[in-house]
Amino acid sequence: MARLNVNPTRMELARLQKQLTTAKRGHKLLKDKQDELMRRFILMIKENNHLRQKVEKMMESAMRSFRLANATLNEAFIEELFILPATRVELEMDQKNIMSVAVPVLNFHYDEDIFEAPLEYGYINSNVPLDNAIERFTTVLPQLLALTEIEKTCQLMASEIEKTRRRVNALEYMTIPELEETIYYIKMKLEENERSEVTRMIKIKNMNRSI
Repeated sequence: MARLNVNPTRMELARLQKQLTTAKRGHKLLKDKQDELMRRFILMIKENNHLRQKVEKMMESAMRSFRLANATLNEAFIEELFILPATRVELEMDQKNIMSVAVPVLNFHYDEDIFEAPLEYGYINSNVPLDNAIERFTTVLPQLLALTEIEKTCQLMASEIEKTRRRVNALEYMTIPELEETIYYIKMKLEENERSEVTRMIKIKNMNRSI
């Protein structure tokens, strides 16, 4: 492991020892953060997978009903039915903090009567598959919003985990070993200088005695 290019002095030794203590403390904090992020990430991934499976089943059911309705009804009628919005929908996006990660919070505001009668249309040109399709598409909307929120959160947390992992590895395999190697080098150099000084003093003392 390469050491830092510094002068082997006691002042430099004290500075590097203090820097090593800070680096080790930072490494522990980042490692704890990484572990907690991973724990929450795994829980969120499980929740995401469960919700995605649920939404996919609901969407498949809605699409089957819609394809059946599209095959049995006049296409122009279906296009006219969906050309205008049935209700006003508002989407507000906020943020919350998870382990220093700003993740989105989506709030879906709509007229709750939409679940009672999502679209107003005559029943002459309608049929059961179309009614089922509209009902299922309406029901799945909040689930889609929740899925969007949790998937974006998972993406942001995965990115933060990767950044934290790189910082932990940089401290663990580069910064801390370099500091330890440099501190060891300075200590050895200082001890060598002390031994040389002691040897020099002994020689001077012996020379004085011989005189």
